[in-house]
Amino acid sequence: MMHEADERQLRIDLAAAYRLLAHYGMDDLIYTHTSVRLPGEGHRFLINPYGMTFDEIRASDLVTVDLDGHLAKPGAEPGLAEDRSQRVNPAGFTIHSAIHMSRSDALCVMHTHTLAGMTVAALKSPLLMLNQMSMEFYDDVAYHAYEGIALDLSERDRLARDLGGKPAMILANHGLLTVGRSVAEAFYHMYYLEMSCRIQVAAMQTGAELAIPPEPLVAHAATQFEAGATPKGTRMWPALLRKLDRLDPGYRD
Repeated sequence: MMHEADERQLRIDLAAAYRLLAHYGMDDLIYTHTSVRLPGEGHRFLINPYGMTFDEIRASDLVTVDLDGHLAKPGAEPGLAEDRSQRVNPAGFTIHSAIHMSRSDALCVMHTHTLAGMTVAALKSPLLMLNQMSMEFYDDVAYHAYEGIALDLSERDRLARDLGGKPAMILANHGLLTVGRSVAEAFYHMYYLEMSCRIQVAAMQTGAELAIPPEPLVAHAATQFEAGATPKGTRMWPALLRKLDRLDPGYRD
């Protein structure tokens, strides 16, 4: 059985992730979503309540939902689909349940609609290896074709298939998605995938010829990023929490 302290820390970390996404300009009003799976059976996960902006979300606001869409307290009575659709973004449920049910290592799943991310997602050749940040994703970013707003639960199988075992995915004509073994790792992947997209958009806007390093060098840089056994983001996460505590520690409530 999960200790209450375990869920408490996951709630704090997830609330922090929402605040950080807002702080770094990766939110979209009340839309998009980030989730974290709770320990135990059933792949229950925490996700944002539908209707709150990311910069106001607190640990206690997060909603618990299972893979069938049943809600746990607080909120609506569990098992009522109409209540779930009011408490949780329906597209968010489809996307996050798809990954949590298929990837045991995906503790945290992040999805964004940023200007740079959506711009790159609209290109036929999405992510270019233009910079050291992008090279971390060499042969490590998946792609999922656009199917409309993710309301059809049958799309879950295709989302899981397309992501495979990779840490990041570009949703064509839609946005970005990352996963991690911790909230910190998922945020690390999202931050640097977003930066890779911003760099690409900025470079393409110059109109100058792009300098893409030869593939063996790109592959070498990607290998260098893989050194170390600890989840990515482990070193930076305490510093980011200290930043949030200075700005507004209310996310912990």
